[in-house]
Amino acid sequence: MILRQPVKKKKHGRGSPAWIVTFADLATLLLTFFILLLSFAEMDIEKYRAMANSMAVAFGSNQVLSDDVGGAPLTLIESDTVSLPQPTDTAASEPEFIDERAEGEAPTRIPGGVIDLASRLIDELEAEVASDALNVTYDENQVVIRFSEEATFRSGEASIKPEMIPIIERVVAVLSGCSGDVLVAGYTDDRPISSGRYRSNWDLSAARAVSVVHELVLNRQVPAERVVAAGRAETNPLVPNDSDENRAKNRRVEIAIRDPACDGSVNTGQLPVEIMP
Repeated sequence: MILRQPVKKKKHGRGSPAWIVTFADLATLLLTFFILLLSFAEMDIEKYRAMANSMAVAFGSNQVLSDDVGGAPLTLIESDTVSLPQPTDTAASEPEFIDERAEGEAPTRIPGGVIDLASRLIDELEAEVASDALNVTYDENQVVIRFSEEATFRSGEASIKPEMIPIIERVVAVLSGCSGDVLVAGYTDDRPISSGRYRSNWDLSAARAVSVVHELVLNRQVPAERVVAAGRAETNPLVPNDSDENRAKNRRVEIAIRDPACDGSVNTGQLPVEIMP
């Protein structure tokens, strides 16, 4: 009988786990995938160049990218400030302001009589001017009192509203202390009149001017030989007759006092002596 000893199996060392092979394959495939995506991608050269040029200007560089892809490297200027573009000849020139208080000859001088009369009328008719019933303007030759039709007359009529009579009397009181020719002119809009009493806008505007003249010379404080009435109809509109609001502005009566000179002149040191541009 023969006895055999059992054969001992050799123990092998522990190797890498099985899952690592699968993981390595997956990582390789992902890397390959992204490389393929990058190879198919196209860079927007214009956007890249614009961005790089903007950065160059912001950092004060005196070089910008060339037309070649990638461009030239940025070169920074060692300076505390960033250079600014020089102004060109096409830049708009700054407006020049004229100091009207400066010494020297003014472009247009207003006579003292005009300023005196305008100041007296504005002081006397301050409430009416504020309510837009009338306004007072002037230039180097005359002072103009402008009455609106709405406050002075009824539509299509030439009779002055009773509430306007005291206002005209106050105007007369001021004019009685000043000399100068007085021209009263009536104006209408461009719409034909529909009235059996007046043939046209010329008749209506003239009748309104005569009504105002009658009030001016009624108490003889203003000599009649100084006053002239005129009907101007739709001529010389203040604004285009293209809306009801504008037509209302054009319907008016104006009292123009030319070359006035007033007695007991007020102190004009604080009053405007020039036409504002």
